[in-house]
Amino acid sequence: MSAGSGGRPPAAGLIAVLLAVPGVVIRVAGLHPSPPVAAVVYGLAIVGAAFLLAWAAEAAQVDISAGLAVALLALIAVLPEYAVDFVFTARGGEAVAAYGPSCLAPGEETSNCSLALANMTGANRILVGVGWALVVVIAWRRMRARGEPPATATRVTLGRPDSVAIAFLTVASLYCLVLPFKRTLSLVDSGVLLAIFVVYSWRVSRAPAGVPDLIGPAAWVGALSRRPRRLTVVAMFLGAAAVILLTAEHFADSLVETGAQFGISEFLLVQWLAPLASEAPELLVAGLYAWRLHTTDALGALLSSKVNQWTLLVGSLPIVFAVSSGGWSGLPIESTQREELLLTAAQSLLAVSLLIGRTLTLRAALLLFGLFVGQFVLSAAVPSSWQGRELIGLSVVYLVLAALTVFRDRRLVLPLLRDGFITPYRAMGEDMRCTTTAGKLRLRETIIQVPPRRRDT
Repeated sequence: MSAGSGGRPPAAGLIAVLLAVPGVVIRVAGLHPSPPVAAVVYGLAIVGAAFLLAWAAEAAQVDISAGLAVALLALIAVLPEYAVDFVFTARGGEAVAAYGPSCLAPGEETSNCSLALANMTGANRILVGVGWALVVVIAWRRMRARGEPPATATRVTLGRPDSVAIAFLTVASLYCLVLPFKRTLSLVDSGVLLAIFVVYSWRVSRAPAGVPDLIGPAAWVGALSRRPRRLTVVAMFLGAAAVILLTAEHFADSLVETGAQFGISEFLLVQWLAPLASEAPELLVAGLYAWRLHTTDALGALLSSKVNQWTLLVGSLPIVFAVSSGGWSGLPIESTQREELLLTAAQSLLAVSLLIGRTLTLRAALLLFGLFVGQFVLSAAVPSSWQGRELIGLSVVYLVLAALTVFRDRRLVLPLLRDGFITPYRAMGEDMRCTTTAGKLRLRETIIQVPPRRRDT
């Protein structure tokens, strides 16, 4: 039986629930497994909850307006990442309030302020360095298997309406390039970044309502009659949110304790392992869309998530810090985090420059992935006395490549920005959702279509 035609829920939905249950049971029962076991169990719970949130958000599009769907999806896309990042930010604020501006509590080797920024920068770099490349590589393999010519198989093309996300990501990236040169991430930064997010959300909400193409558990929920569908969506939202709230803090604790127990840098665990747990569902869903050759959907979703993380998530951190610290000083940016912020902003600028023509080629995707992997190779190769300088050097490489790319495609910059900020959606034509890289092959038979609004009898 196909998903969305009724009957039993798809196996993927049950698996997500089963992933979330052990973490909740351990938490409610007050059990205390070893830190490595706890990190795995709580991390899997967050992954399961993130999948449930994503499916619920997709199914909700059957009943709510396009504008509300945009706002809801924007928030939900980064909710798991918020939960972990907010834990470290709040603890950093409490440490500053209790022990002074160093943000270090007694016995801590790495401040929670530093861990909060590490978690955020890691998530952003994974999303671009791994996620964007993953979509193009999967699509390339699938198109080659179908015998498509290299000219179409080696690129993913976005629609004109995607210029909106590219334009706003450009603005956010340019602003965030200033952050490494500041001592704190302040409430002023919150105001600017949240304003960018609000204007972006308003702009996207002007897009005409479309027909949601749902697959798997989202399609099954969307095909239910109105009352059961709405109750199921609400239950999925509340259940997943409860799982995240119950497990996020303990997941963060267990990561830090695991690092201490095995002599692994807690900074590295928080920067890379925690974001992988929260980003895994999004990357897997994007990979699934790419496998089905819905490449515009896949890359467009990751592009929107990058805008959300680079504006809403980063802009929220100083607010959480101010509330927990009881002051207005702003989240401290330590010297090591300046280099991480610089690298993240530089990567973001290269990424948007590669999308000036609304096309991401296989070569460009491999460049993003290669530079992402290169940071680990350089970190392992340089002597300890040079630690941090390799990130500055790599940031320069990103920025130089971005500048060269912009210069090469300079004639496309103004049309892209005009479409992103000014051109009405109706003038940009229909969105290119659910198309192949060539924009020609429709795969409707592999997707369950659900009308945006239904009148159930």
